[in-house]
Amino acid sequence: MIDPVALTAALIQCPSVTPEDAGALDLIQGELEALGFVCRRLPFAQPGTPTIDNLYARLGTQSPHVCFAGHSDVVPAGAEDRWAENPFSGSVRDGAIWGRGAADMKGAIAAFIGAVDHYLQNNALNGSISLLITGDEEGPSINGTAKLVEWLAQEGEVIDACIVGEPTNPEHMGEMIKIGRRGSANAVLRVQGQQGHVAYPHRAANPIPHLIGLTSALIANPLDHGTEHFQPSNLEITSMDVGNMTTNVIPAEATARFNIRYNDLWTAESLEQEIEARLHAVRETVGADMIQFSVDWTHSAACFRTDAHAFVEHLRGAIRHVTGREAELSTSGGTSDARFIKDICPVVEFGLIGQTMHQIDEHVPVSAIEQLRDIYAQVLTSYFSS
Repeated sequence: MIDPVALTAALIQCPSVTPEDAGALDLIQGELEALGFVCRRLPFAQPGTPTIDNLYARLGTQSPHVCFAGHSDVVPAGAEDRWAENPFSGSVRDGAIWGRGAADMKGAIAAFIGAVDHYLQNNALNGSISLLITGDEEGPSINGTAKLVEWLAQEGEVIDACIVGEPTNPEHMGEMIKIGRRGSANAVLRVQGQQGHVAYPHRAANPIPHLIGLTSALIANPLDHGTEHFQPSNLEITSMDVGNMTTNVIPAEATARFNIRYNDLWTAESLEQEIEARLHAVRETVGADMIQFSVDWTHSAACFRTDAHAFVEHLRGAIRHVTGREAELSTSGGTSDARFIKDICPVVEFGLIGQTMHQIDEHVPVSAIEQLRDIYAQVLTSYFSS
């Protein structure tokens, strides 16, 4: 049988820092082909972005069709001299496996492959199993899952349920399933002024006080107070800049960047309308001729939630069977590639313990990887026999 811990170590030893693959997909493909999967490598490119290799592997042609989605790329190790060991060694000590990607999320990929191996050795496949693995989740997320989802639609691939192997558990295995995520919007607020000498302010128009007034209006009142399934929406100002390197010049422009994580009370359109209304209220108070501004929007994710679905209950049952815990159904946290997959099928997220993901000395307990394999195997057994 496939040892998920040894496979995790082998994957960690592939230093697949976005956009590099470093042999990670070859390793995954080799394991899957040995199990009988038909594998397709799907490199995607777009001007101004690196070409990203992706993998789609499917076993079986019948429904129901369960897909596991994940990413083989990892964030940089950071200060390698601060790691207790080489971040790409995949070493096992003190009951844990160490290295970049152990938690996020090479351990989950290995656990799922191990679960498929376990399932096939004990069952005749009554449906289809697939894996959707990208090398572009930790990067721009342009040439990865978003394009894979488009390709699946073009190919007529129908998925009945998908599980994304993100590290969803805060401290212990079986604590949390993610059944949705808040939306994410980024904006740049630009306030125009008139450059001039600080000693002659009547010949200039300083945009900075107006920027302060506008941003203060954005955060003066909360967007909402949360809903039954989601945390309150949150607007966070992430930078304020004028690019002024001198002390005697009034700048011509001032900018502020902010991110909004929003719940199911909002859409991208209604959110923009609310922000624009708050800004224009300030402009009308001060005087329309006094403030000139513009807002540029980038929407990276829409809010979504997977409603009550049989697959969620199969997953909760598997977690209960292996760990004895009743998993919380949560929509907390940031975005993941589930934001793309939700357009084609019901999707949930469940993986390892996320305490050390993206940190120095990233690691997960060996027992957690083994438990995750058992949970995934139980999900397959339960779902295909229902």
